[in-house]
Amino acid sequence: MVLKVTDNGIGISREDINRIFEPFYTKKVMGRSGAGLGIAVVWGTVKDHSGYIDIQSSPTQGTTVTLHLLSTKA
Repeated sequence: MVLKVTDNGIGISREDINRIFEPFYTKKVMGRSGAGLGIAVVWGTVKDHSGYIDIQSSPTQGTTVTLHLLSTKA
């Protein structure tokens, strides 16, 4: 199964993409919502299900996050 989410925001820098899965990594100003755990938790869940995440981003062009999950028969 593949889940793809795309936005047309400001994009993510190459430096930030290299760190995006680190727990508690955030670019938000202190005191704002979020603890930098969201994508780290998603990555852990996807990995636990033998999947992977692909992130493509370009400055001013937005970002596409693609989750690849192993399909299994019940």
